[in-house]
Amino acid sequence: MNTMVTTEKLSELTGYTKGAIHMKVKKGVWTRNEHYFKAPDGKLIFVVEMVYQWFKENSK
Repeated sequence: MNTMVTTEKLSELTGYTKGAIHMKVKKGVWTRNEHYFKAPDGKLIFVVEMVYQWFKENSK
């Protein structure tokens, strides 16, 4: 099972600010239903493994 976390927890895990996380979502860097899901109440929930995979694939 994939670990899913809130924006606040993802910020703690990655060091990205909540604003930076929201910009990645807004700009389409992280895609819905892959890197994150939108809960019925509108809250964003992130899939930690997919975000870390994105880090690995885009590291220089």
